[in-house]
Amino acid sequence: MNDQGNQTIEPLLQQHQRDEDGTTTVPGVGAAAGNQHHRGSSSKLTLLPLVFLVYFEVAGGPYGAEQAVRAAGPLFTLLGFLVFPFAWGVPESLVTAELSAALPGNGGFVRWAERAFGPLAGSLLGTWKYFSCVVNIAAYPALVADYLGRAAIPSVAGAGKVRTATVVAMTVLLSFVNYAGLSIVGWGAVALGLVSLAPFVLMTGMAAPKVRPWRWTVEVEGRRKDWRLFLNTLFWNLNYWDSASTMAGEVDRPERTFPRALAVAVVLIAASYLLPLMAATGATNATPGAWTNGYLADAAGMHCAAHGCRIIGGSWLKYWIDAGAVLSSIGMFEAQLSSGAFQLLGMADLGLLPAIFARRATRFRTPWVAIAASSAVTLAVSFLGFDDVVATANFLYSLGTLLEFAAFLCLRARMPELKRPYRVPLPLPALVAMCAVPSVFLVYVCAVAGWRVFALAGALTALGVGLHGAMRLCRSKNWLRFNTAVVAVAAEDRHGVQAAGHTV
Repeated sequence: MNDQGNQTIEPLLQQHQRDEDGTTTVPGVGAAAGNQHHRGSSSKLTLLPLVFLVYFEVAGGPYGAEQAVRAAGPLFTLLGFLVFPFAWGVPESLVTAELSAALPGNGGFVRWAERAFGPLAGSLLGTWKYFSCVVNIAAYPALVADYLGRAAIPSVAGAGKVRTATVVAMTVLLSFVNYAGLSIVGWGAVALGLVSLAPFVLMTGMAAPKVRPWRWTVEVEGRRKDWRLFLNTLFWNLNYWDSASTMAGEVDRPERTFPRALAVAVVLIAASYLLPLMAATGATNATPGAWTNGYLADAAGMHCAAHGCRIIGGSWLKYWIDAGAVLSSIGMFEAQLSSGAFQLLGMADLGLLPAIFARRATRFRTPWVAIAASSAVTLAVSFLGFDDVVATANFLYSLGTLLEFAAFLCLRARMPELKRPYRVPLPLPALVAMCAVPSVFLVYVCAVAGWRVFALAGALTALGVGLHGAMRLCRSKNWLRFNTAVVAVAAEDRHGVQAAGHTV
């Protein structure tokens, strides 16, 4: 952004009207939108809650990592969870840290793409990432129902009215928790994270004397390594580092908090996978074929005579890990619903969606319309078949992240004077190389997708383009209300033109 652009946008955003309930609105935007909300730092996310929100956005614990052992064996799994968080997570975290500090409003990556390439790119990136997010969210109430069915209520496990009612009730209940405020969600994530991580810390300590390093070299028996399953498992367990950026407008001093939180989260997430996997693979004699979903809990507390497994802790530790899976699912639901809702709020702030999505609850200051809309979409998705839908979500996430990297490099090249409170300490050629490593993997994820994934992703991409066109039409015809003040300033800043109006 040039200096003239900085001087233009600041007075515009600072001139506001104060509603009776304390809501702040941009000039030219109705009070009902309530899109620009300024409060004291006490209501903002601080370092520790943001660390655990990133933790639940990305991982939530080592649950689901078992398939990597099954696909490629213990050694490659340990190497994968040692290298991948840094080869993949660090570049995306650095991009997120720099751009969240430079463009700290809600919406995150949508705002970056919009600034670099224009509204169509922002809208398209928002469509890709939002769909990927809600598919993830939809999996968690179903997962909680699975655990409840296995542990206490058998009727919940199978298909039928009881399971459907459970999934609906869990989705609605957890959405109301999200409505109670981002501060509640953040500190709740801290509590859930500590409780769900505790049994793995105990398991690692109790297994350490029983670990035999040679067990880490056991090969996959009777078949070749399934590299596609292995890489997809790594990717599924270690993506979404940028999701917390959609809440950047709610973070206290984002220029300091985001880089620190992401740095701590990278180490925490790598350790939360690597140490339990080292303990379980090194302390048991189970072959890779025994590593199905949920095996970490079995390794912690059950004796498996068929595979010669040793008991690490006991049944109490197994039940704690099973309970931790439920708590982890709740934490991931809350964190990702927050990021999805604030993405919609940010898109409304940018004029890419109607202003109603920027409405905040009077008491809790949460974007209640965006939360309700995201919950409704989540419920609809939760009853679809997940095989192709999840693969499509991965595909769209990959496309979105490639566009995100392109926006990062474009802003560095075209707007070197943009104020960056945190700046990745590398020149542009080195940044291109840094982004190239994860980009190769993203291209691979897209290339191996099947024709049904291509078809569904193409339809959703067309939907995103169509949605952008429909929003432009509604804005030009005044059929819907939009927050266009920020859009006008961003547009004149991109083109170097001073415009007096607030319409696009």
